[in-house]
Amino acid sequence: APAAREPRRDAAAPSAARPARPQGAPSSPIGRRPASTPEVEEPLRAVRRPGGGARPATPAKPERTPRTVSAPKDPPRLTITTATGSTGEDRTRSVASYRRRVQRMSGKGHQEPKEKLIREVVVPETITVQELANRMSERAVDVTRLLMKQGVMKKITDLIDADTAQLIAEELGHTVRRVAESDVEEGLFGASDAPETLKPRPPVVTIMGHVDHGKTSLLDAIRHTNVVRGEAGGITQHIGAYQVTSPLGGKITFIDTPGHAAFTAMRARGAKSTDIVVLVVAADDGVMPQTAEAINHARAAGVPLIVAINKIDKPDANPQRVRTDLLQYEIQVESLGGETIEVEVSAKEGTNLDKLLELIQLQAEILELKANPDRPAEGTVVEAKLDRGRGPVATVLVQRGTLRQSDIVVAGSEWGRVRMLVNDQGETVPEAGPSTPVEILGFNGAPEAGDRLAVVENEARAREIAEYRTRQKREQAAARATVRVAGLEEMMSQIKTAGKKEMPMVIKGDVQGSVEAIVQALEKVGNDEVGVRVLLSGVGGVTESDVILASASNAVVLGFNVRALKEARDAADRTGTEIRYYNIIYDLVDDIKSAMSGMLSPERREEFLGNAEIREIFSVSKVGKIAGCLVTDGVVQKGAGVRLIRDNVVIHEGKLATLKRFKDDVNEVRAGMECGMSFENYQDMRAGDVIECYRVTEVKRTL
Repeated sequence: APAAREPRRDAAAPSAARPARPQGAPSSPIGRRPASTPEVEEPLRAVRRPGGGARPATPAKPERTPRTVSAPKDPPRLTITTATGSTGEDRTRSVASYRRRVQRMSGKGHQEPKEKLIREVVVPETITVQELANRMSERAVDVTRLLMKQGVMKKITDLIDADTAQLIAEELGHTVRRVAESDVEEGLFGASDAPETLKPRPPVVTIMGHVDHGKTSLLDAIRHTNVVRGEAGGITQHIGAYQVTSPLGGKITFIDTPGHAAFTAMRARGAKSTDIVVLVVAADDGVMPQTAEAINHARAAGVPLIVAINKIDKPDANPQRVRTDLLQYEIQVESLGGETIEVEVSAKEGTNLDKLLELIQLQAEILELKANPDRPAEGTVVEAKLDRGRGPVATVLVQRGTLRQSDIVVAGSEWGRVRMLVNDQGETVPEAGPSTPVEILGFNGAPEAGDRLAVVENEARAREIAEYRTRQKREQAAARATVRVAGLEEMMSQIKTAGKKEMPMVIKGDVQGSVEAIVQALEKVGNDEVGVRVLLSGVGGVTESDVILASASNAVVLGFNVRALKEARDAADRTGTEIRYYNIIYDLVDDIKSAMSGMLSPERREEFLGNAEIREIFSVSKVGKIAGCLVTDGVVQKGAGVRLIRDNVVIHEGKLATLKRFKDDVNEVRAGMECGMSFENYQDMRAGDVIECYRVTEVKRTL
């Protein structure tokens, strides 16, 4: 390629930049046109043509001398080439320029061999082909080629399992380190403390028992509060955590659990996070179903049991009956020669409350309860709710370490920074040690009751753990939605439930535990024919999106101790969606059960009326055949259902069209009397056949 033309210099450039010509030197031939030499003209010859005269010859054109190149207006730029005396005509293409031209012509550049990089490749449970290639610093096409050699056809965006990824990485000469997604939780819990770091901590006591046996009243008498007044229906529907001081000077943490049958999960959580279980049994009622359930929870948790026989102030109280009933559940109290401590108390009169606290303190001293307060906190979420003014609020029982403000915590699939700690008296505290119940403000969402809480070092890890748990929860929900038919029995059950009537509903509650209990209670209501389908359940007031979801699915919105927002009420009026409010759980369950009972198809019952024997067949014009019968048993009624039986085989089933006694139409004929009968749309009757008469009634079914 010709060299690039030099840019034209400006005419106003200083003349000093131009090299001066020595005086007397001959001028350069460039730019000077030489004088042309005169040409010698030859005489012209006349050309003679036959038959014509002579034509004058055309003079020849003079030859033009080649024009020399005129000098540029500006002299060339001073470069290394011009300075060394070389002219532009002697310049040749450089080797690098020639090599670049060859590369352009061939379409590919010169690739120098690179040194092979050996890397440690981190391989998770699943990884895309492109991501694996990036981690190995290899081309994705090379990885795809190796997969094809092994018979695996994958695109770069497809997922491969860890075994295949390890095989590919080792084939390319890299080392592999296998990791699992659950490794993000590694080291979050379970680190044991050195014995010298352990210090005594208060005992955690859970109050359990049957509904309306006085658990919350007993705790109110101990704390000198009135929590019962705030509970609807006179029953506890929330789980609470409190701390009191015993007469011996030590602190005791109490967890109050509901006694209603629907709150089984709450009682199970209370038993798991406790050191001692106080079983409250009413002296006038004895051992009831939830009392036995509480005994089983305490036995499964492996914690000691203290029996508090309450309501001894009532006239019909019989504490000895309670002691005897407990023997059926293998609980032998001390007064009967056993090892289980029992104490007779009265929450109303305040009898023996100090004795109960002393027994709890003594039992705690025997257990030697200790924890390390100088470490990141760990605990359990006792209850969680969505406060309109404060946002997500979680009641947490700290079990190890000390929880402080501005700590970054993770509980289940939620995380946050602790903005405020509130104790059971409603006071703000800077920190909470082991066995201390506090309310935490600062979560980005309400965690689930029963989730374990831990303090992490930074927000990045907290977010990573929360995202992993959210993903796990979503995958588990998808797995539950996908029903796998493994055998004939499951296939038949699916066929049965294919025509199942479902009542869709959206449930919103004040706390997570109540919502969980309502969902579990409603899922137990129903049978193979009708059932409840919960579209959405959550904590907080009824929002407009809840109403829109319910209206799209023709569902009912249930609000438990919450109310609908103004936008939600307007949307409900606009779409005709029903919103029901409840504050007592058994009222909610009873209403849903009665509504679902109306969805059941009525039960058809057959009532036998009587039998008649055909003696003769008569043919009547315009009517057809009429059977002359004798009623042998019961009564035959007009319009009832009949079966025609011949040789003990039912050959027809239909309705009685006419019933005559002589020439008159009658409504019924009793046993021992003769009558005439005809059937609807049936004429094949013979003498000797038996007619069975019956009535079908429909009975409303209930759950």
